[in-house]
Amino acid sequence: MQPSAIERDATQGGSAAIDGGGLPPSGSAAEGQRGSIDGGGLPPSGSAAEGQRGSIDGGGLPPSGSAAEGQRGSIDVPRWRENAPFWAVHVAAAIGAFAVGWSWTACAWLVGTYAVRMFAITAGYHRYFAHRAFKTSRAFQLVLALLAMASAQRGVLWWASHHRHHHKFSDEPNDIHSPVQRGFWWSHAGWMLGSRHKATHEDRIKDFVKYPELRFLDRWDLAVAVAWGFVLYAIGGATALFWGHFVSLVLAWHVTFCINSLAHVWGSRRYDTGDDSRNNALLAVLTFGEGWHNNHHHYQRSARQGFHWWQIDLSYYVLKLLEVVHLVWDVEGVPRHVRDVKPAPARERLVAARHAPERAAS
Repeated sequence: MQPSAIERDATQGGSAAIDGGGLPPSGSAAEGQRGSIDGGGLPPSGSAAEGQRGSIDGGGLPPSGSAAEGQRGSIDVPRWRENAPFWAVHVAAAIGAFAVGWSWTACAWLVGTYAVRMFAITAGYHRYFAHRAFKTSRAFQLVLALLAMASAQRGVLWWASHHRHHHKFSDEPNDIHSPVQRGFWWSHAGWMLGSRHKATHEDRIKDFVKYPELRFLDRWDLAVAVAWGFVLYAIGGATALFWGHFVSLVLAWHVTFCINSLAHVWGSRRYDTGDDSRNNALLAVLTFGEGWHNNHHHYQRSARQGFHWWQIDLSYYVLKLLEVVHLVWDVEGVPRHVRDVKPAPARERLVAARHAPERAAS
């Protein structure tokens, strides 16, 4: 394997990988340690610290009736001035698209840049940086980070650290963007526009925070997004700027945000995951596979979120192509026994071996 390869520690096998974004198998010894994965966890029930649960890792809500609860409104209210770039992009997209006008060139820029952004969000931000569902070199890791940040969803370390927190407390009070807990608007965009979740929690992302280039990008995330606008303008002029940057950004934003706001309330549930995650075919097509959200919450370490052949997962297909040319490798699939909710083959053999003497004696 390449000397520069970014390898997971052997002890990170299975969905219990520490800092890997997944949860340990239900009922396993590691599952009992779930609270301590990534250095987080909940304090003992009834302890003094338990009363502060809402502030652990910067997530969740403060205890009802506490002094901190009175501050909830101030830290969760959208900061209009601080988030001016977010609103400015919407305005620029609407005015610019009207001024430049529609054409097949505009369509090509919109579709092409949306496809690149959506793949970078799903394969980069999510499946690689948040869940480490495949391996790659340090150089291509940087490429994934740069492409992902073209979507202007903040830095890769910020994105992955908050997503790992979401999986730890999915649809519980400490979930940072649960529609079950706080409704559609909060889960769609409100959670990002207040000041509660602005920090990058490096303790949750220790496996990537050691790379100085990723820390640099995470610090200058807005500059990276603006730079992509200049690059597109230099290549394709005003049409590329407005349709390939601003309109594409707004579309990618809100389609991605729908995974938080809609994929926990709208769709079907194949697996009992302990939360309200849903599979939604429409969202799966629009997000290149992320809409198979119940599948993902069932088995988080998989780079394949469409578990069946008919569940379209474009990001997984591209990753398999990249695996052919050795840009990525060890692209995790989903074991059949996990997909079909059956005991693992090794466990079946162990059970059979234990009962063999009993059957022989009878």
